[in-house]
Amino acid sequence: MLNKILYNTVLSQTLSPCGKYLVAGNIYSQIAIFDLDRVLNPVVELLTSDYNKPKHIHTLESGHQICSLATSNKFLIVGTVNEIYGWDWKNAVSSKLSKPSWVIRIPSQSPLEQTDVNGLWLTEDEGRLYAGCGDNNVYVFNMEDGKLVSTLKGHTDFIHSINGKNQQVITASEDGTVKLWDTRSGSSHNKLEPHTNSKVSRPDVGKWVGSAAIGDDWIVCGGGPRVALWHLRSLDAVTVFDIPDHGIHVSFFHDDCVIAGGAAKHLYQLTYSGEVKVELPVSATTVYSVLLSTNPKVLTIAGSSPEIDLCTTFNYRDQVLHFR
Repeated sequence: MLNKILYNTVLSQTLSPCGKYLVAGNIYSQIAIFDLDRVLNPVVELLTSDYNKPKHIHTLESGHQICSLATSNKFLIVGTVNEIYGWDWKNAVSSKLSKPSWVIRIPSQSPLEQTDVNGLWLTEDEGRLYAGCGDNNVYVFNMEDGKLVSTLKGHTDFIHSINGKNQQVITASEDGTVKLWDTRSGSSHNKLEPHTNSKVSRPDVGKWVGSAAIGDDWIVCGGGPRVALWHLRSLDAVTVFDIPDHGIHVSFFHDDCVIAGGAAKHLYQLTYSGEVKVELPVSATTVYSVLLSTNPKVLTIAGSSPEIDLCTTFNYRDQVLHFR
């Protein structure tokens, strides 16, 4: 019987508040805890052959895939199917995972409904947790008591990603739209439909939008349509990035650059004017998760592979971690 872990797909990653642990979640209900400190600062005399493998692997009893991960100062936050779990960090990085500190259940119209929590975004003050879900809705929860604060409705198909900045939340959906929401009013005040723009449309790949992020003056998004830079106020496509991909699942801003990846052989760092600054080869045939941290300085790239690429200079792949 073939080892299913060879066909592993890592959907999500996050970093512990101390920066010592990388957490990755896969389609087999497993959470891997990597000791980044050991990987980045090895003591040669104590180095073992499994230094680049997980320190611990926790398997959830539910059997549901780990769709999304987030970090607060106190908790590892795990989005699965129908539920969001919170484990205190001491417990999360221990050898055995006990019961979660808290559980939030996604509101359901039917007991048979299976709702994937595809994206999590925590406000800067850690007071609100936004969950972009497979039932087309965004649910906003109070982190103090876990109660539902509001529901953001408007998408007509499942939500792929959710991010936020400056009292705005941005969501990308299978329905082909990107919506901007006001965190104060809970209403959608603007939307993009990239597939209707001839410069970015790719009907052969589809209209879905896999990822969107917001900056001070810009939006970056891609999916079936090409990854492009849009002006926040005018909602015009200013730069269309010409990279060889068959669908974008990751896009975000970093240091006056755009990071983008998906069904491609590389993760790309792009200038706002459209130039390819860095092409990073990736192990995964499709990238679903990219984590970038400046403390510690590390970039990790994961997707449809048991390997997670690790870069410390953001310019080339230093090491490969093995989720096996």
